[in-house]
Amino acid sequence: MTHLYLIRHGEAWGNVEPIIAGMKADRGLTPRGVAQAERLRDRLAQGEIKADVLIASTLPRARQTAAIIQPALGLPIIADDEVQELDIGEADGMTAQEAWAKFGPPDFDRFPLRPIAPGGESWGDFTLRVSRALSRITTEHAGKTIVVVCHGGVIDCSFVHFFQMPGLVLPPTDFHTRNTSITHWEYLERRGRYLWRLNSYNDIAHLHDIGAVESVRWEAPELTPPEGETHPAAPVPTEE
Repeated sequence: MTHLYLIRHGEAWGNVEPIIAGMKADRGLTPRGVAQAERLRDRLAQGEIKADVLIASTLPRARQTAAIIQPALGLPIIADDEVQELDIGEADGMTAQEAWAKFGPPDFDRFPLRPIAPGGESWGDFTLRVSRALSRITTEHAGKTIVVVCHGGVIDCSFVHFFQMPGLVLPPTDFHTRNTSITHWEYLERRGRYLWRLNSYNDIAHLHDIGAVESVRWEAPELTPPEGETHPAAPVPTEE
């Protein structure tokens, strides 16, 4: 039986600053993000997940999260470029206002095959890449318990992939994947065939008393934080 645990990285500077952060602009985790990852590490140290494989996106925010939880799992970290967040191309390091003024605002509902910016990915590109990565990872490590430290968009795409939803258009539902949340997929035999079952999504039991400040979306008309929050953000569209 194969178990796949997808863990979103902790709160990153790219989630709380008005910067679109790809590989160039990704500054890793905020102090809150480090605390979130440490809470997850302490939870995992209790033996809840007996992992055989630990994989991490190569973006700094995911690498840092994986490094924090690694002692609890006792496994080497396997770096994997294919579980990175959506590639934002030349928009990397720009503010949303700068990027949309230069490249036009993203509209994946109407133009799911148009890249965010030159050198970047469209929604269709992204879902295909993530689906290929999930297929490869679960095939290479079949029968094992796999932990992948990745991104909100990758976790969103896992629903598209495992539920066999159309990958060239945005799904008719929205996701709100929290920092350091756990999503658990299980591959098992049912009704005479093998299928994937979702066991849990957005499990943040380890953050029950630490709080979480969620970012606004790219589509927001301006970057003023909602009442009661202290900072704006400009994440990729999949990383609310």
